[in-house]
Amino acid sequence: MAWRILTVKFFVLCLFGTLIISYFLAISSMVVSDGCNCNDPPTHSKISEGENFFEKQARNSGHKLGILVPYRDRFEELMVFIPHMQNFLKKQNIVNHIYVMNQVDSYRFNRASLINVGFELSMIDGCDYIAMHDVDLLPLNSNLSYAFPADGPVHLAAPHLHPRYHYPTFVGGILILKRKHFKQVNGMSNKYWGWGLEDDEFYVRLKEAGLNITRPQNISTGTHDTFRHMHDRLRRRRDMAKCYNQREVTRKRDRQTGLSTLQYSLESHRKISVDGGDQVSLLEVRLYCDRTVTPWCECTPIPKTSEKSTLSPRLSVISHGS
Repeated sequence: MAWRILTVKFFVLCLFGTLIISYFLAISSMVVSDGCNCNDPPTHSKISEGENFFEKQARNSGHKLGILVPYRDRFEELMVFIPHMQNFLKKQNIVNHIYVMNQVDSYRFNRASLINVGFELSMIDGCDYIAMHDVDLLPLNSNLSYAFPADGPVHLAAPHLHPRYHYPTFVGGILILKRKHFKQVNGMSNKYWGWGLEDDEFYVRLKEAGLNITRPQNISTGTHDTFRHMHDRLRRRRDMAKCYNQREVTRKRDRQTGLSTLQYSLESHRKISVDGGDQVSLLEVRLYCDRTVTPWCECTPIPKTSEKSTLSPRLSVISHGS
């Protein structure tokens, strides 16, 4: 009987000892495991197949691009522009949103004022840089980068690449710049009703502010295959009339107007999608014209009288191409 009692006690002690040892082993295993895992990269941080380091860096850069598209009566071009740009920017992993500013008033087209409007609205949405973008100009070369312009304004549609305009001070077509730089120069002039010269005036603003404008380098394509220019000169005639004293005023640096004097009303703000792509903002904008400052927002001729009036419009067409 005594032997059986000793056997039972020994069995109980062994069982209790086994439990104690297992407990300490479990704690030790947890501590070791915690120390090792900190050196292993989490699975979600691994670069996916086909994505290189630079692409991942661009995707996680924290920047947001606002594509500002001044617009009126260009439906066919817009339907091509939106899906093309969304696909082009997706390949570069550029976080972006497209803003189409549709001028719905009866005044002459004012590209610069529409860009000012788009800038204000894109700033509310958190865009920290913008691309002033013509609706009829599509990038074709994948090396044209829409990345954040850390070193200052980038003129993507450079004179040595643009299909039509090749003069050294040209900054039209596609210009990318930081939000702070656009605000620094007070945006664009609001005096440019009709076609032309607003980009030339903006170039002067950038240079006066000491901002260095860079352009794409080492691009293998040229003026015929870097961009697609969709403008039909016969169907879409440029409004190049110059009336009143427009020619004189618009060839000078405007120090009176810009973001700080912008006046407009936003008639509607709709979100649209083309071909199942991401939504873009369609903004119906009604601009304001002070006829005492820019009477050429309308170039309706005043009926002729027997006496020559100093207020009669002087209609003419400038010679540079459409």
